[in-house]
Amino acid sequence: MELKIQELTQITEMLAQIETMRFLYPNLSVKRYETYLSQMVPHNYIQVAVFENEICLGITGCWSSTKLWTGKYLEIDNFVVNPQHRSKGIGKLLTDYIEKKALALDCSTIVLDAFTGNFAAHRFYYNQGYSPKGFHFVKVLDENKLSL
Repeated sequence: MELKIQELTQITEMLAQIETMRFLYPNLSVKRYETYLSQMVPHNYIQVAVFENEICLGITGCWSSTKLWTGKYLEIDNFVVNPQHRSKGIGKLLTDYIEKKALALDCSTIVLDAFTGNFAAHRFYYNQGYSPKGFHFVKVLDENKLSL
């Protein structure tokens, strides 16, 4: 298995991998995805994907910003590995790449959200050296605008 890691910086490149993103958000439409990406990309959003023979096996978004408590940080967003390719090291390839990117950007931390009931993700992130720092509280104002 020869794997290639690639940064996706153009919306068209990201849209081409919507099927992989749909493992996380099954009802994500192309129109909604494109609308959200057009709002995210101008704010440092990129995606990192793992390919085998042009087939995307895993993908994550990330972006960097600054907060008072941490200074410059890199945020992992929408981390997904094709279920048929889990437990093959794809996720670790992605987190290792993200860590190198965060160090190159002189970030103090890497942050992410994982849904409270996603115990497999919790276990994975613990194994990669991540730990919970607090709670991410959410108040949904319009469920129709969610991709879930």
